[in-house]
Amino acid sequence: MNDSATERPRTGALRARAARLPRWWALPAGAALGALAGAGYGVLHTPQYTATSYVVAVPQERADPATALGFAQAYGRVATQLAVLGDAQVAAGMSAAELQKSVQVATSPDAPMIAVSASSDRPTEAAITANAVARSLASSANHAKDSTRVKLLAFSRAVAPTEPTSLSTGVSVLVGGCAGGLLGGLALLVRPRGREEEAAGAAAVPGPASGLVRSNA
Repeated sequence: MNDSATERPRTGALRARAARLPRWWALPAGAALGALAGAGYGVLHTPQYTATSYVVAVPQERADPATALGFAQAYGRVATQLAVLGDAQVAAGMSAAELQKSVQVATSPDAPMIAVSASSDRPTEAAITANAVARSLASSANHAKDSTRVKLLAFSRAVAPTEPTSLSTGVSVLVGGCAGGLLGGLALLVRPRGREEEAAGAAAVPGPASGLVRSNA
């Protein structure tokens, strides 16, 4: 009984203090919490490095550049399939599932070129993985070059990146602060009005006329 009686005044005091805070307190509070969360993410998150290898589709006899462009886009869509990643598993030292998670492939609508990008927390591993998948793709595609009249050739090998591609701590803090401020602003918009504001709003609205005004006519 004594504990309950003691907790009630404390709860009432906390509510009174919260009521005395300005309405816009949620905005800076949300920004501060978001910046703090972004700083924690930037410090604890492992930096990721990305390396990219390029493969180009070259038309052979009785083939034109448009055919090479079409096959480049087709090969880009199947570059991460299990049938293509068979040779890359040994060179990269990864399973097919791991390669599919770390590798991204992009093609261009204007050039018959395929970009194979690999991400890892180690720069050297990212370059080795990208080159392994690019070689495996070219080898798999060139098995059918006599029928497709298109050959894949290595255009540019991936090199170990010197800087991470993941967000830095400063950018994480900025993004977290902006996100927290946005959430604080939304909370401010949906926050219900207090009793004093409701009473003031009710007093500002004129009440209905008590009687009808008669005309002298």
